[in-house]
Amino acid sequence: MKIERRAGLVILAALTALAIAIPVLAASPGPSSGPPGQAKPEKSAKPDKAAKPAKGPEVAISLTGTITKGVDDKGRPTFTMTAQGKTWTLSAGPSWFWGDKNPLAAHLGKTVTVSGTQHQGDTEVDVETVDGVALRASGKPPWAGGPWVVGPTHPGWKSWMAGGKPGHGHGRETAPGQLKKASPAP
Repeated sequence: MKIERRAGLVILAALTALAIAIPVLAASPGPSSGPPGQAKPEKSAKPDKAAKPAKGPEVAISLTGTITKGVDDKGRPTFTMTAQGKTWTLSAGPSWFWGDKNPLAAHLGKTVTVSGTQHQGDTEVDVETVDGVALRASGKPPWAGGPWVVGPTHPGWKSWMAGGKPGHGHGRETAPGQLKKASPAP
């Protein structure tokens, strides 16, 4: 009689588990919406940010003309050249990096041949050489590496960065709580 009872309880437990599992297994495998009223709103494009148009392929270009200087809306110098019936904006790198020491300034007012690259359909030229002389050494540009490498002229620089990265070789003197004064002997 005990064996029959145990077998009956095992069968009853299996049927109960099956009754619970069937609806769960039959449910849709899609993501749940969560509790009622807790659904996340769908993300939409921000109305104030317009999508940037795709840039065309980068192509080599060579232009001959006179370099002229202007000023952008932030007061930084800009350099242009009129050639091939267009006014070209010349770039030797980011204007925040060069400030007043842009290498194109040495050629201001002179008729020169610049070589570089541009995105097809764009009028900005990334100048690599002026009259066959390279503007900078090959490899990584000097403005690469972010504010930790470039320093205070980088637009991402913060005043707290002046002391270097915390915990990287500044010694115990500047680490908080590391120099504890010895308690006086009793």
